[in-house]
Amino acid sequence: MSALEYIVGAVVILVSLAIIFIVLFQQGRRAGINGVISGGADTFLSKTKARTWDARLSRMTKYFAIAFFVLAIVANIIALNQ
Repeated sequence: MSALEYIVGAVVILVSLAIIFIVLFQQGRRAGINGVISGGADTFLSKTKARTWDARLSRMTKYFAIAFFVLAIVANIIALNQ
């Protein structure tokens, strides 16, 4: 195995651990269901949802997932070429 394979493998592991931690920090989707039923969706806090911590975590999850899949493909290409 080359050094590049080790580096890409280590980065894949780090990105996968980051995805796990980000998903664990997110609040569940069912937590907001009571607010929608009782009319809490029209509050000031729901209008600024794009700036909340959960919105940032959701965006980070998407970016890390894309990075994970790209790194997995790169790792397979490197392994096939050797």
